[in-house]
Amino acid sequence: MMRRRTTLLTGCTALALALGTTACGGGPVSAGGGDKALSGRTVTVAGVWSGSEQKNFQKVLDAFTEKTGAKTRFVSTGDNVSTVVGSKIEGGNAPDVVMVPQVGVLNQFARKGWLKPLSATARQTVRADYAPVWTTYGSVDGTLYGLYFKAAHKSTVWYSPDALAQAGVKPPKTYDDLLKAGHTVSDSGLAAFSVAGQDGWTLTDWFENVYLSQAGPEKYDALAAHKLKWTDPSVVRALTTLGKLFKDEQLVAGGRKEALNTDFPGSVEKVFGPKPEAGMVYEGDFVAGVAHDQYGRAIGKDADFFPFPAVDGGTAPVVSGGDAAVVLKDAKNTDAGMKLLEYLATPEAAAVWAKAGGFLSPNKKLDLTAYGDDVTRATAKSLVGAGDSVRFDMSDQAPAAFGGTKGTGEWKLLQDFLRDPSDPKGTAAELEAAAAKAYRG
Repeated sequence: MMRRRTTLLTGCTALALALGTTACGGGPVSAGGGDKALSGRTVTVAGVWSGSEQKNFQKVLDAFTEKTGAKTRFVSTGDNVSTVVGSKIEGGNAPDVVMVPQVGVLNQFARKGWLKPLSATARQTVRADYAPVWTTYGSVDGTLYGLYFKAAHKSTVWYSPDALAQAGVKPPKTYDDLLKAGHTVSDSGLAAFSVAGQDGWTLTDWFENVYLSQAGPEKYDALAAHKLKWTDPSVVRALTTLGKLFKDEQLVAGGRKEALNTDFPGSVEKVFGPKPEAGMVYEGDFVAGVAHDQYGRAIGKDADFFPFPAVDGGTAPVVSGGDAAVVLKDAKNTDAGMKLLEYLATPEAAAVWAKAGGFLSPNKKLDLTAYGDDVTRATAKSLVGAGDSVRFDMSDQAPAAFGGTKGTGEWKLLQDFLRDPSDPKGTAAELEAAAAKAYRG
């Protein structure tokens, strides 16, 4: 499993609503409403989604069809969006709209001259209905290209309420209390944390939450842009803090060796599967989808979350990821594609997927009652309420060679650190060497 952290497996919490049955490439639904201004047009949309996420996004596309008359065709790219879209452009078969999962890829597309700036209508909606930070992440050199339609809240620690209750532990508010609670849980018979070390991206998320809370948003931004070196003492400090957890065999289910052989779905299984091995698993809101859909856990009852706790007196972090819709300027239907983006910017569009589950919107105008359960409402409220303090996943902002490639860069080096957390300063030096090379390229 390569890169998807906003869209892993099924979605968050489709608790009571069945998934839609519209397949990839579905045509228009029955007419009704709208002026059908785009009748006879087809908008092609490329994105990483598959399975239930693709089906639920198709519901949004079908609503656009009903409103405008335009047909839609969804093309699943897999994780390697940049390569797939690039080859389609070179072949003269560019999609009209791409759902881009990483800020770094959006920047890459813009600098290659592939993107059309958002229309005045879309810009006005984004600036009115979204926190300014989403405009920042959707812009390149001051021009707004990307509309963030789907977001992920990646500052959530998921736990078994039974496991914590049996240990007499309540959700902690600080990182130190988190480790203390972990020891209490492990003393009661379960390991504290299930860690998905086989997927390097989960380790970047651990680091980013610790770093954002401990070092603060200004240094986080500087490190994300590589204006601050990875050898900075703040990085060494964050690695040291994270290393306390990693090297404590009592806290990590199966120890570091087993963690390195555990992928993300496996880490959720260790907490919410039929034979629990740990009480807690850190990852984004999408953990709930696996816990519910794979293991039948009732979200809010059998599986719940608490916010990633504050580190060393800092503010509790809110790290997000997201998928930005962009229009390719050399596509055949750029004007129809832009109409789709204008629709995606509305709370009406977000409500379609929110009702189906497995979705968070950064749109402030989306009524929280659109979400199907209290847990999703809580994560959405936290994400929107964080406003400009939200920080986008740091590794997603980096060049893919450093922040998004299996077996190299940050993913591999943090796996090496999990294997042996004894030298934070040495790991920081290796991270800086890899980052310097990637950012030069």
